[in-house]
Amino acid sequence: MRRPASALTLVVLLGLGAAACSGGGNGSSSAPTSTTRAPVSTTSSSTTTTTGTATAGTAPTLGVAGAFAPNGVGFGQVRPTEISLGGDPTGILTDISWQSWGGSQVTGTGTSTYVGPGQTVAQGSQQTATVDAYDLGTCNGAPAYQQVTWFFPQHGQTPADNGGTPINACSGP
Repeated sequence: MRRPASALTLVVLLGLGAAACSGGGNGSSSAPTSTTRAPVSTTSSSTTTTTGTATAGTAPTLGVAGAFAPNGVGFGQVRPTEISLGGDPTGILTDISWQSWGGSQVTGTGTSTYVGPGQTVAQGSQQTATVDAYDLGTCNGAPAYQQVTWFFPQHGQTPADNGGTPINACSGP
């Protein structure tokens, strides 16, 4: 799996202010409520590329719901505890525990079917896998991790071992 060569930076401007609310028709007016938007940018040593916008206070999701419709699971959710591509057992990751959420890349651990060299899927076994969600930008205008992959480091695997390509969490297969 190839990762972008530049660091991904999420710029979020937090508009901290209290909106005054009038209670019982006492003639006072309430302050307007606004949502602050900031560009989501990829920054390298010489360029900045805007990939979308994020609403202040909105946590990114893992891609979008329906990316692996009709049987996909976990897409469009914040910190999903299960991801399923809707197919065979190697495309299912359960019991996910995320170390963090909201940064340019997030990592977690879960359980998936490991199929060793020379084995069939039926011979696979449930083992701990590491999951990475990254390429923070937008899917359908909302903040989201656009790529996800999982792998088995205890068997010498790296993120690049996921068939050589990441899983597109925005558009699916």
